[in-house]
Amino acid sequence: MYIGYYGFSGKPFQLSPDPKFFFGSSTHSRALAYLRYGLSQGEGFIVITGGIGTGKTTLVKSLFGELDSNRVVAAQLVTTQLEADDLLRSVVAAFGLPYEGAGKAVLLKHFENFLLVQAQHGRRVLLIVDEAQNLPVRSLEELRMLSNFQVAETPLLQSFLLGQEEFRQTLQDPGMEQLRQRVIASCHLNPLSDTEIRPYIEHRLQIVGWRGDFPHFDESAYTAIHRYTQGVPRRVNVFCDRLLLYGFLEEMREFPEAAVDAVGREMVLDEQGGRVEARTHSNSPLLRIGQAMEQRLVELEQTVETLLQYPEWQDAQLERLEKRIQRLESARRTSADPALTLNS
Repeated sequence: MYIGYYGFSGKPFQLSPDPKFFFGSSTHSRALAYLRYGLSQGEGFIVITGGIGTGKTTLVKSLFGELDSNRVVAAQLVTTQLEADDLLRSVVAAFGLPYEGAGKAVLLKHFENFLLVQAQHGRRVLLIVDEAQNLPVRSLEELRMLSNFQVAETPLLQSFLLGQEEFRQTLQDPGMEQLRQRVIASCHLNPLSDTEIRPYIEHRLQIVGWRGDFPHFDESAYTAIHRYTQGVPRRVNVFCDRLLLYGFLEEMREFPEAAVDAVGREMVLDEQGGRVEARTHSNSPLLRIGQAMEQRLVELEQTVETLLQYPEWQDAQLERLEKRIQRLESARRTSADPALTLNS
């Protein structure tokens, strides 16, 4: 809606991860360096953790863009609550190998043959497991067992594990001792600092053609944005997207701190469940999408992306997807209808 008004070539603060928007903050640059180091070692596990919305998936997609397909065969697995046997089946499917109707022994043989063929052609195999905090301990142990495949003591499989903060506690489980011994590097993604907010926002704006003058951000506006978002990249994206929409609807050419506060108050009311009060006391025409709905949207995007990549999983994921859509539709109706909000 506002893209043409500001003369952008695209949406600068989209929620879906896009490597072209990758911003090398101090913590994200360090994490990317760990991933590159892991690739150079060609063995073991690299663990990257971070809170919701800190940019783990964008980080991985940035790494994918650097890979030489002639030297590295990579696959990404976005996990749900997969038990050990289901995890093995999912890994095999992620690399495009046959899996239907096969037992565990056959699946392991298919995967071992695949690893050997890649090694013979001088290619290494990389598995990236996203949302690793969802995996039971037994499934993580299955991943460790897969790392045992080797030729002449040279590992044939390397794995990167990405998860939310609780994954660090999972790795401290007594049963994870052998996996911990194979972790060659780990890093935790922190939110952006107050000094990184401005470079982050301007970086994303410049990607879509922003020249620095329209819209113009006051210095105090950046400080206020950090205050409302705590520097979490996804929250910054949501906030700035709504700020740009606010500017378009109010025909603003610059954003002072007062404009940021107007959007910030509205979003705080949303998160506190005060949608009715916001409609009564605010003249802003912005769409009100609370943090809970934002998380549901992200989950839907991840599920749909997985289904499109692996259509053979559709039956297994259909019921889960339908439940998420129902929850999102219910939240949308509540947000759109003041009477529903009053009765809730």
